[in-house]
Order: sequence, then structure tokens, then C-alpha cells
Amino acid sequence: MSRRDKVILQKVISEIDIGAGMIGNAPYEDFVADEKLKRAICMTVINIGELIKNITNETRGKYSYIPWKAVAGMRDLTAHKYQTLRMEDVYSTVKQDFPKLKADLEKVLIELTSV
Repeated sequence: MSRRDKVILQKVISEIDIGAGMIGNAPYEDFVADEKLKRAICMTVINIGELIKNITNETRGKYSYIPWKAVAGMRDLTAHKYQTLRMEDVYSTVKQDFPKLKADLEKVLIELTSV
């Protein structure tokens, strides 16, 4: 894996942490009622997807269990379909999918550091 991929993965993890910090323990009802929070979280989703799109094919292939395409796809939906985007999908992505993504990316970084 290239040094560039390592840096990108670290940035993705940082973005996940930022999103988790912004949304905190807010229930869905509070999230959906807060326009600033929704827009900030959507921007974080876009940032993560954009970063993921820059991961090399070598790394994507080696760690094919990570849903690279789905993360990039969520970015595209968020960026291009914002007005019809289902906020419950955004909320569940941040609350349920991103913690697993973070754990998987941290394992990749640990593996790469120990080699």
C-alpha cells in the first residue's frame, strides 16, 4: 500500500470521528429537525466518499471486504440527490455503518504498520 493510501485512510477515520462527534447521541428526530446538523453530516459523508475514491486499486483489491464502492456511491447520492435524499439513510449510515467502516480501516492501518 502506498503512503498516500495510508494518509487517505487516516483522513477517512478522522472524518468519521468528526461526523460521530457532530451527531453525538442525538436521536433521529433531533437530527432531522436540525438543518445545520443535517447539512454538516452530509458534507462529512461527501468528504469520506471523495477520499475513498482516491484509494488505489491495489488497496481496494487487497481489502475487498471493505465496501469501497458503496461508500463512494453514498457520496454520489448525497452530493447529487440532496433534495430527494432520505435523511434516515444518512442517519443510519453515520450511526451504524461508519463505526464498522472505521474499525475495518483501523485494522488495515495496524496491519500495514506492523509489516
